[in-house]
Amino acid sequence: MAPQSSIQFLEAALWCTGPFELSYTDPEQKWHIRKDMLSLLQDFPNLRPSMDTYFHNDGTTVNLLNACGTIHVSTSSPQVPLTIWLHENYPYVAPIVFVGLPGMAPSPTIHRSHPFVDPTGLIASPYIRTWQFPRCKLKDLVHNLVKLFSLDHPFSCSPASSPSAHPSGASKKEALDRLAGMLHYDIVALRSVTDEEVEELLALQQEMDRRVAIVTAIVQGLERERRALRDRAAQLAEEADVLINWLKVHDLKRAAATGDDGIDDVFEGADEESKWRLHCLAADHSIEDTIDVLDEAVAEGVVNVEDYIRQVRILAREQFHHRAVEVKFETSRQL
Repeated sequence: MAPQSSIQFLEAALWCTGPFELSYTDPEQKWHIRKDMLSLLQDFPNLRPSMDTYFHNDGTTVNLLNACGTIHVSTSSPQVPLTIWLHENYPYVAPIVFVGLPGMAPSPTIHRSHPFVDPTGLIASPYIRTWQFPRCKLKDLVHNLVKLFSLDHPFSCSPASSPSAHPSGASKKEALDRLAGMLHYDIVALRSVTDEEVEELLALQQEMDRRVAIVTAIVQGLERERRALRDRAAQLAEEADVLINWLKVHDLKRAAATGDDGIDDVFEGADEESKWRLHCLAADHSIEDTIDVLDEAVAEGVVNVEDYIRQVRILAREQFHHRAVEVKFETSRQL
């Protein structure tokens, strides 16, 4: 049975009026609160009832009843301080439970990735998230927390077993709690890997953006150079046209400069004999140049020796013919 002092405190607090009146208005609700609190204090004598102002996240303030103290979870781990606030709509709304005591900051050793306790100490266990009256009871909630914290203690210094222990032999509720813890840690691990991959991809994207900026600057520079070269080419073409037009007007031998006529027409023989001698002389020099090229080809191994000898014989015969004609013209001129 709960201590007599706790019973008297509950009765005085629930039916108190004035500035310290609690935010529970329904008499039936107060009887439910009294019964559940006495049942809780009977199972967990380390908890003590109290009343204080509670600040909701939306800024509203209410006067609520709470039970605070420590609970024993296992012989190998430290006790867990708890503060259980009874919501103004209790028992239809789940209690608000924190790891820690009023006026005491949450323990710095709370797991940052604990599946059921956030860094502020607020507990969000499956039992609380699925709270439904009258199936759920206040004392059953604390018993459930004892089992949860024996599997995964909220303090990092806890030597308690991992929540990944095999759930065989456990009740359906315990198995679901263990499964929720395992899924939470799997999600935390997956989120960690995903965050690393996202950071790597962001770094890669930044590097790609940097390279794109460099390539874009290079392309833009090349485009400016291309336009400048195109303009310069057009300017040189205009200047060339001006120069060619000037040569056509002022140079009587513009054919050699502009290529309008054949270069051979610049040198003409005075008569038939001069034309033949000029032709033979040109042929003789061209054959001599061809033989020189064949010599280089043989030395480099481009032409084999047999082909070289055959071509040289043909060219030598033709060269001999042209030189004989030149000698004939030279002899007749001397006579």
